[in-house]
Amino acid sequence: MIYGTTKGTDFEKMCDGAAKAEAAGVMMYYALARMAREQGYPQEVTDTFVEMANQEAVHAGFYATLAGKYNADIWQLAETFATAEEKGEEQVKQFALALRSAGLNEAADEMEVFAKQEGHHGSTLRAMAQKYKK
Repeated sequence: MIYGTTKGTDFEKMCDGAAKAEAAGVMMYYALARMAREQGYPQEVTDTFVEMANQEAVHAGFYATLAGKYNADIWQLAETFATAEEKGEEQVKQFALALRSAGLNEAADEMEVFAKQEGHHGSTLRAMAQKYKK
């Protein structure tokens, strides 16, 4: 088990920095994948960027776990995030409406899908917590 093994040590700050850098890498690689697709590059290019983003996400989670960044009570955390995800659904819907009113229909269409996903994340987290929380 690695959870929290660097918390309170000289390594904790390094893990925090590494987690943040990896999380930024996730965003960058997914953006590169999107841009590559929009610019007409072969699917292989998009797929490679997505694979790299997925790996960076795993790395970020590893460093966060090592540093004990989040409460070890995963179901308490899941319930907290469920509420945030549910609220996020409405916020993303409103953002999509604003984009649509500005004529950015393609972005609004995709964000409406994201809004539904946010709501689904919330209900999924609640259902898992209800099922598995002791």
